[in-house]
Amino acid sequence: MKQITQTGPTVERAISAALEKLQVTREDVTIHVIQKEKKGFLGFGAKEAEVEVTVNVQEQLQVAEQVRAATESKETEAVQVDIIEEAPADTREQAILETKNYIQSIAQGMKIDDLKITHKQKGKNINLYLESEKVAMLIGKRGQTLNSLQQLAQLVANKYSNQFLMIELDAENYRERRQETLEQLADRMADKAIRTGGRVQFEPMPSYERKVIHQALSRRLDIETYSEGKDPNRYLVIEPLK
Repeated sequence: MKQITQTGPTVERAISAALEKLQVTREDVTIHVIQKEKKGFLGFGAKEAEVEVTVNVQEQLQVAEQVRAATESKETEAVQVDIIEEAPADTREQAILETKNYIQSIAQGMKIDDLKITHKQKGKNINLYLESEKVAMLIGKRGQTLNSLQQLAQLVANKYSNQFLMIELDAENYRERRQETLEQLADRMADKAIRTGGRVQFEPMPSYERKVIHQALSRRLDIETYSEGKDPNRYLVIEPLK
């Protein structure tokens, strides 16, 4: 379990600092406010805010169960059980190797025998690229299978790494194509909210895709965006500013 305690001038700034250190989004964590900031009197008695931020594991384990059921893979079931155990102190290279082996085991359970996995590494960010004649099976409808595999890969990698790693899976440049689609959809939905004067909501999406839409619309001053619901049915809402 990844968890840190962070202080800051305000609660929000403490949370932002913690998210930056963990390299996750707000939707991927549970936040406990230990202490709110206190201004004090005439400069005396002032205290910084203090928060405890924990990276959610339960959401990822739920995704793991969905993939296990979809693939009916015994290997997936085994890792789901073992994944919550304490991670051994091991090298980052070993974590990448184990993650690749795990994805290969999932692919074999789906009767995909020609999968090739390459990777690029930049600090804590690890990008894995999948190639296969049957790669569409690994992407799934609207990337659902690829997103689930990415959640599992993140769990596996951090089991074998003593430093927090961010894993991204891609296949046939799907991530870039999906991002372009989401950005176009975001603009259309924002225009609809302005045109109708009411809120519009998206279908449930993983946190990665909700973040893409949040960022795409952050430049607009006529609407606001926020998320509602609980994963895996959490969805994004757009409302016009009046």
